[in-house]
Amino acid sequence: MERTCVTVLPGRQVLLSPVFLIVWLALATAAPASTVTVDLLSDGRGALPFYRVGSAGEHDTYRAYVEALKGDEYGIRIRNDTGRRVGVVVAVDGRNIISGKRSNLLKNEHMYVLGPHESATYDGWRTARNTVNRFYFTEPGDSYAGAFGDYSAMGVIAVAVYREREVPASNACARPGQGEGREDRSERPGSGPMGAEEGAAGRSEAKRSGEAAGTGFGDGKHSPSSRVRFTPESRVAERHFLKYEWRDTLCRKGIVDCRWSRNRFWDDDDGYAPVPPDRQR
Repeated sequence: MERTCVTVLPGRQVLLSPVFLIVWLALATAAPASTVTVDLLSDGRGALPFYRVGSAGEHDTYRAYVEALKGDEYGIRIRNDTGRRVGVVVAVDGRNIISGKRSNLLKNEHMYVLGPHESATYDGWRTARNTVNRFYFTEPGDSYAGAFGDYSAMGVIAVAVYREREVPASNACARPGQGEGREDRSERPGSGPMGAEEGAAGRSEAKRSGEAAGTGFGDGKHSPSSRVRFTPESRVAERHFLKYEWRDTLCRKGIVDCRWSRNRFWDDDDGYAPVPPDRQR
């Protein structure tokens, strides 16, 4: 079993393991960027197509839609396209996938570390050094974030990439148990759970619409990880936001063309005169 590296920042621990995401209008199967490439992998459907959308004027931000299928287990594959180490803060439905805390994609959060040109797939919530619980598409009420009353970023997979400040002499993984850092369990201002009123409002909206998708807390699986030291640069290198939606929602928004088209090899027209449009009721 391959073991992935986990970063240890001064005073905090960041994990790295061999262990998925979502995407708008130019059909593709990967999210090209200058630093990393992100793919969303479905256990049953393989690499999911991305529908790219505008970056809201930010050159370092990638945004796309992707189609979610209820019950599908998935993973987020990230490939480091550079010759130096990078750290990636990954949030699903607004929650850090390592700590489970509400994420703001900041450099002081738990993150995974990728070596030069290394690739890893993250497919669950990390619940222990060697265990994750699988991601799967579900309704907001069954989601991991929803269990904490947090509907603030439902249906979004976010990745923030940080380059390493200094290239270390060795980028080998530390053995489990090594490293001087400790996990910081304190909540920072603005990163704690939502208030009861805000959470209730989000929950009500999600249930009322019946259209949103979320990510659940699935079965546990073995996923070894180890801690490493990593000092990120002060500024984020790039960000990826992948919005996963049910197909009906993508059709209604015009992201996917779901209009019916005639099959030229199977004509269902029986040759009779059609009913006038104003008489079709």
